[in-house]
Amino acid sequence: MIRALGQAGLILFASLMVAPVAEAQDRSNLGQARLFTNDFLGDGRDRWRSGSYGVSTVRGPSWNGVLPMQIGEIMEYRFRGEVITPASVNNPDPADRLYAGVLSVGAHSHFGWRGLEVSAGADLVAIGEQTGISGLQEAVHDVFSLQSLNVDNFQVENGFFLHGTLEVAQEFYVNGARVRPFVELQAGVETMARAGVDFTFGGYGEGGLRLRDHTTGHRISAIDSEEDSGYSLLLGGDIAYVDSSQYLPSDQGYEVEETRYRLRGGVNYAFGHSNIFYGLTYLSEEFVGQTEGQTIGSLTVNIEF
Repeated sequence: MIRALGQAGLILFASLMVAPVAEAQDRSNLGQARLFTNDFLGDGRDRWRSGSYGVSTVRGPSWNGVLPMQIGEIMEYRFRGEVITPASVNNPDPADRLYAGVLSVGAHSHFGWRGLEVSAGADLVAIGEQTGISGLQEAVHDVFSLQSLNVDNFQVENGFFLHGTLEVAQEFYVNGARVRPFVELQAGVETMARAGVDFTFGGYGEGGLRLRDHTTGHRISAIDSEEDSGYSLLLGGDIAYVDSSQYLPSDQGYEVEETRYRLRGGVNYAFGHSNIFYGLTYLSEEFVGQTEGQTIGSLTVNIEF
């Protein structure tokens, strides 16, 4: 069921991405979001969802504090790199997950529909040794005298995947806090259905645009309103039913945990046109045989003068 919906969604996303969109209107950069995530910033271990870095640029004719009703008017262009590892990259346990380097580029539209907030788009995802991620990590480990990599014969196979994502949410105000339940479908390199809720306490981010990070689920500020300053405390969690994962190939004996959940919290502080974010995320086990979950940390330092 999820896979069929995902395939239909990918066709829809592709058609939306190539449709002519408001060509008569000038488009410009409206904002940018960046997030660095690493388990050294969390539980201090170098394993599993080990690290990622994502950059998103938002373009459109203008931003007036609310999502437009027209799909394609506000576009997010996204680039991500991620490294997924076994618990030991020097002497991996044959029962542990395979090493996976991941690079992706994509386009996502953010718009309003019948009082709901919608994000829809697709990414082209490359995985495997072809990405060069393992070589980059080896160089970093050499610089900091960390354990060397020995994963040449313990990596996922090279591949390219079209990965679609659809999120639908609605935000409410409850006793001064913003409460935003959401549902999400993903299909491609990983296929799953997810539901969760995000809470925001504090004024920073109201009237702006936040984008959801793929790995942690954190919502990172991309467009600030003119009045934005101060702080916001962000809490959230979600649960997912997982159908399949190319990072855990079933033909090699891996079995995905059908249920995943994430719990996260972070603080975002804005001053002038700059902001700093730090957050923690607990990720539950992703495959049968993973001994425990993990806690990873995320950081944004966006300084503008």
